[in-house]
Amino acid sequence: MRVWRKIRWLVALAGLVAVGSAGSVALHQLRKPQRGIPTARVRRGPLDMKVHTTGVLRASKTATLVAPSVGGSMRIVSLAKTGVRVHAGDMVVEFDPSEQQYNLDENRYDLGEAEQEIAKAKADAAVQAAKDQVDLLKAKFDVQRAELEVSRNELVSVIDAKKNLLGLEEAKRRLAQFEQDIQSHTVSNQASLEVAEEKRHKAKLAMQQADQNIQNMHVTSPIEGLVALKENRNASGGMYYTGMRLPEYREGDEVGPGEMVAEVLDVEQMEIQCRVEESDRTNLNSGQPVDVQVDALPDRIFRGKVKTVAGLASRGGWWSGSATSKFDVALGLDKADPELRSGLTVQAVIESGQTKDALYVPRQALFEKDGKPVVYVKNGAGFEARQVKITSHTESQVAVEDLAEGTEVALVNPEEQAGKTGKTASPVTQPSVAVSGGGR
Repeated sequence: MRVWRKIRWLVALAGLVAVGSAGSVALHQLRKPQRGIPTARVRRGPLDMKVHTTGVLRASKTATLVAPSVGGSMRIVSLAKTGVRVHAGDMVVEFDPSEQQYNLDENRYDLGEAEQEIAKAKADAAVQAAKDQVDLLKAKFDVQRAELEVSRNELVSVIDAKKNLLGLEEAKRRLAQFEQDIQSHTVSNQASLEVAEEKRHKAKLAMQQADQNIQNMHVTSPIEGLVALKENRNASGGMYYTGMRLPEYREGDEVGPGEMVAEVLDVEQMEIQCRVEESDRTNLNSGQPVDVQVDALPDRIFRGKVKTVAGLASRGGWWSGSATSKFDVALGLDKADPELRSGLTVQAVIESGQTKDALYVPRQALFEKDGKPVVYVKNGAGFEARQVKITSHTESQVAVEDLAEGTEVALVNPEEQAGKTGKTASPVTQPSVAVSGGGR
């Protein structure tokens, strides 16, 4: 009996301990405060504006090398490799000149034939002119003899006198005919000579063109720089789709007239092509300092300046997925560097000045509702959505209007925190080209 009594006491004691632990946990949960909505206040002060953007290194001076226009496809027999440095006048691409050499030989033969025809035409014209002179003299002699016979008509019979008159008329008719024939022969001989000379001129031009085409088969660089070969779109048989990888031109490939084969990039004059948001365009001007970090050289910072800022926006196409207008900006580097190559991506920070005496809130306090920027202003125990006008922004701060200094705003969406249904505000998504800087 004593044993059973001790067991019951132990079980009761264990139950009391368990109940006490549960009560302690419940009391701890009751005393734990609920998590509230974090807030911040509207502050006034200067904002250091820094425009962050991404871009691509490009050579500001390039030379495009194209296949010569010769009326047919050409085969590459010699080609410089991508990355090879060339000087002005160095050969980059050489095409097979055999077809043009054949045309040159054929045109040279045509030229020789035309010159022979000219010589023959001149000789024929000289022979014809001599014969015409002889015939003309004979016709004139016949006229004179017929006139002498007519002068004797008083001494001869009537019939003979009539014959003499008829003979004189016939002699004069033949003389007039010879004179017309001589003129026709002169015009005809001149026309034949001009045809032969035109044939010679045409053959000479064709020969000069073939000779020029042979020289054009050797494509040289007009500037000093690095060679960058183009993709051979003919390698896929004329079929091409977005994202398809095509090989560069190689020796033995056929190229059509006027097709781009290579580029020569002047790496001594590099610039950065980038784009900025419309809201950042007003903060940018030529000459502003830029810090550039090349993704391929993360340990180095390059200095530069803003070269040009586009005056007109270039809106993205339907494939870009964004209707936001952006402006093209060109950045120049202060010093050239041999490690920089065209096509490298960079991160650029543009020092665009300072906005003085601005009212600003943390970027987390800005939201978008019905397509418009809003902040949630504390109103008693709740929050009220209020539309604001953004004047400028940095990476962490947003300068706004229509808010008083010291106004308390929410840093999270109170509607989503409360779990409301229907249309709720969503945090403002940062643009692809961010703007950074800090409020002071």
